[in-house]
Amino acid sequence: MKKNLINLAITLFVSTVMLISCASDKGPAEVAIKAAEEAINATKAEAAKIVPDEVKSLESALAAVKDNFAKKEYKAALTEAQALAGKAKGVMDAAKAKKEELTKSWTDLSQGLPKMVEAIQSRVDILSKAKKLPANLTAEKLAEAKSGLAAAKEDWAKALESFKSGNFTDAVSVANSVKAKAVKAMETLGLPVPGGAKS
Repeated sequence: MKKNLINLAITLFVSTVMLISCASDKGPAEVAIKAAEEAINATKAEAAKIVPDEVKSLESALAAVKDNFAKKEYKAALTEAQALAGKAKGVMDAAKAKKEELTKSWTDLSQGLPKMVEAIQSRVDILSKAKKLPANLTAEKLAEAKSGLAAAKEDWAKALESFKSGNFTDAVSVANSVKAKAVKAMETLGLPVPGGAKS
C-alpha cells in the first residue's frame, strides 16, 4: 500500500514537473514565434520578388511551428521558431546577392539592347526603301526580321515595366529573350552582332 502511494506520488510529481516545464516553454515559444513572424514578414517584403521559392519555404516552416504550438508542443515550437529567425536572415542575404547579380545583368542588357534595336530599325528602314534587296536576303527574310523587331520592341517595353516595379528576375528574363530576337534579326539582315551579345 505504502509502495503504491509512493509510486502515485512520484507519478504525480513527474506529471506536475512536466506540466510546469511545458507551461514555462509556452511563453518563450510565443515570443519566439512572434519574433520569427516579424523577421519573415520583413524578409518577405524585400525578397518575395527575387527569391520567391525561399520565401515560400520560410512561410511553410512558420506554419509548421504554429502547428506545433497549437498541439502544445511548446519546446519543439520554441526551438524551431528560434532557428527560423536565422533562416530568414539567410534568405534576406541570398535575396540581396541575387538582386545585385540581376541588377548587373540588367545594366549590361539595358546598355546594349537599345543600340541593337536601333541598328536593326535603321537597317530595316533602308532595306524597305531599297529597289533591290541584297543577294543573301529574301523578301520573306526581311519580313521575318521586321516582325522580330516589332516583337523585340514590345518585349523590351514589358522588361522595362517589370524592372520599374521591382520584378528584377522577370525583367532580366524578358530582356534576354529580346536579346535573342535582336541577335537573330541582326544575323538575318547581315548586321555585325556586338561582341558578347551571342552569349
